[in-house]
Amino acid sequence: MNPTDTLLEAKALCAWYGAAQILYDVDLEVRRGEVVALMGRNGAGKSTTLKALVGMLAKRRGAVRFLGHDISKSEPHIAARLGLGFVPEDRRVFTDLSVMENLEVGRQAARRWGDGSDAPLWTPERLFKLFPNLGEMPNRPGGRMSGGEQQMLTVARTLMGNPYLVLLDEPSEGVAPVIVEQMAHMILELKSQGVSILLSEQNMHFAELVSDRAYVLEKGQIRYKASIAELAENEEVRRAYLSV
Repeated sequence: MNPTDTLLEAKALCAWYGAAQILYDVDLEVRRGEVVALMGRNGAGKSTTLKALVGMLAKRRGAVRFLGHDISKSEPHIAARLGLGFVPEDRRVFTDLSVMENLEVGRQAARRWGDGSDAPLWTPERLFKLFPNLGEMPNRPGGRMSGGEQQMLTVARTLMGNPYLVLLDEPSEGVAPVIVEQMAHMILELKSQGVSILLSEQNMHFAELVSDRAYVLEKGQIRYKASIAELAENEEVRRAYLSV
């Protein structure tokens, strides 16, 4: 793939919570049209990596480029305006707002790729086809939804920003198997529409269903990178860094 197809690139990314360093010289990239899994056990640094990429940590160091823009020192709203979406693990829906109102909060203008072609454009109607559950409850307050429904709503709200790339934090964590299945379908559908995804995940089966490549984190460092098929076949790496 042409290097110009790289959407997001991090080099020597380090991050801290207070005085505690969590990430150590993380290098990764996500290219146009691919799904990349950032894998590791709980506490490996997956969520911290996503937050550092989007600019949610006060103390970070290293280079982060998105669509050629240096966002190493930018606030999160800058990344969002450029078309970098972020779906946090803790959902953060507006509980007093309806489904439709939550979606409107995320709305941004249509986007184009650098070559002039249209980037994916999301509307509530399109999102209700992707998430039929939400389409059945457009006026329901976010606080009266199940955890899985809130997870879908958070993804849908992010997509209303028409992102080129979505950072998706632990999509299969703590939701019912039927929701996990819908999440896998959703990720593959987004990929088919041209949206790239970097997802943090510890569920190997889920990652294998949706991902092209994987990076494996342990104690804030990238220990292994390969295609998802190679990772699935490498029992030694999985035992060392992914097994509980």
